[in-house]
Amino acid sequence: MNNSKVLEKKEGIKRNAMCNLEEIKVRWKKAALENCPGVPCVVAPAFTCGTSTTTYVDGNNYNIVLIGTQCWMKENLKVTKYNNNDPIPDSTNSTWGTAAIGARTEYVASGVSGYVGTYGYLYNWYAVNDSRKLCPSGWHVPSDSEWTYLSSYLGGQSVAGGKMKSTGTTYWNSQSSGTTNSSGFSALPGGYRDSNGSFGDIRYYVQFWSTNVNSGGGVWFRSLDYNLSSLYRGGSPKEYGFSVRCIKDLAI
Repeated sequence: MNNSKVLEKKEGIKRNAMCNLEEIKVRWKKAALENCPGVPCVVAPAFTCGTSTTTYVDGNNYNIVLIGTQCWMKENLKVTKYNNNDPIPDSTNSTWGTAAIGARTEYVASGVSGYVGTYGYLYNWYAVNDSRKLCPSGWHVPSDSEWTYLSSYLGGQSVAGGKMKSTGTTYWNSQSSGTTNSSGFSALPGGYRDSNGSFGDIRYYVQFWSTNVNSGGGVWFRSLDYNLSSLYRGGSPKEYGFSVRCIKDLAI
């Protein structure tokens, strides 16, 4: 190898090393760095979990929080389009639970207004599992194992829920012992919609989808109860409408 090629190789390594310094500080910045072998590095605006926000296809901004090595959205998803801009059918005022296609819905009940702005939409699992994807690029709906990691990091299933629920009774019917929101997850009780189209449990419960089907054909989900400090793991029919939280693709 001649001297000029050696120098070129060294310069390329040096430039890549400059990029990697940013990764050492916060690994989330990795996705923001342009591939720069052989040319000066150009760094996109830095992404820092816990201080940055994420904007999705319909213009909504989502606050985010770092919990352990996971970067979570602090708010429920309220998107009306898949990641490729295709619309997600709105079944709020139409038949729900009869077709195996993705759908979203607001919570409809007397005295409930401004639901989506606070709680986001409820989605069936077919929307969660759609190849067009619910979450923004670089994010995804959490797997069952990612929920389990979160629970374990927060001290185990019996106490994790209290560390994830928003405090006070503005949204929750009452506040259980151990409710601190110390994780910053800031869960709100958006209720659910069952496969018959009925709504239930706003201000009492919130259920979050995972991506994993269990052995019985249902889907693993996590639930928080107004009166308990636990994070419940259960299985649900795919036709139910639950809340969705997105998690970043990379872990620190």
